[in-house]
Amino acid sequence: MLKNRLIPALFLKNGYLVRSENFQIHQSLGNAVHQVERFNAWNVDELIYIDISEGEDHHIGREDMKIKGDTDFLSIIELVARSCFMPLTVGGGIRTIEHIRQRLSRGADKVIVNAQAIREPDFITKSARIFGEQCIVVSIDARRDKSGRLEVVSDHGRQPTGMSPAEWARKVATLGAGEIFLNSVDRDGSGLGYDIELLQSVTNAVSIPVIACGGVGNFKHFAAGILEGKAAAVAAGNIFHFTELSAQKARQELASMNVNLRA
Repeated sequence: MLKNRLIPALFLKNGYLVRSENFQIHQSLGNAVHQVERFNAWNVDELIYIDISEGEDHHIGREDMKIKGDTDFLSIIELVARSCFMPLTVGGGIRTIEHIRQRLSRGADKVIVNAQAIREPDFITKSARIFGEQCIVVSIDARRDKSGRLEVVSDHGRQPTGMSPAEWARKVATLGAGEIFLNSVDRDGSGLGYDIELLQSVTNAVSIPVIACGGVGNFKHFAAGILEGKAAAVAAGNIFHFTELSAQKARQELASMNVNLRA
């Protein structure tokens, strides 16, 4: 049996680490590179960095990261990878095969693809054939409409697609995705816990691993994502930023619930 994973997910906007809420409100938390040292010490299983900057050119200037002049997300990936002792997954702005190659060459182990997979589903297959299925993670952002129906959305949660999360998950699994990163827009930054119904709809639809994200407010929520939602891995952002030794406390809670974590 595969062991479950605990994964901090860090979101960056214009070079700054941010706290996200409903994909709309972003509070700056400072330096994106310094956080790696904390996570190395906490012995988390993996680390996810996602660039949520908008526009074609994500140029930034960050003196506190010792980056001279304007640069882009690739430079941050390289700085993070130098001191990251765990598998590193990166996403945001991936539209071409070359974009994937650039991120892997800077030290990423896996990449997350979202909008491009919706625009061009065959991009999943092409990417998996070149880099291997284990390298390609498809991100699915879902939210509920006024009637409560779950729907996949794109473009930072603003564009409805008409697809149900389970429907899209089955398709991306067939096309060659190695994992699914499932994020609830409604629960993002809420602290209310994972959307278990959303999670179950996707984990019941596919056999590939599903990473749950969106809504963690306390450590019991991690266990619910695995035990009730059947996620292979549980990810969160805010709780890791605002709670000291949060990874250790999360692991202790999961162990008390007999969750099969990596050692």
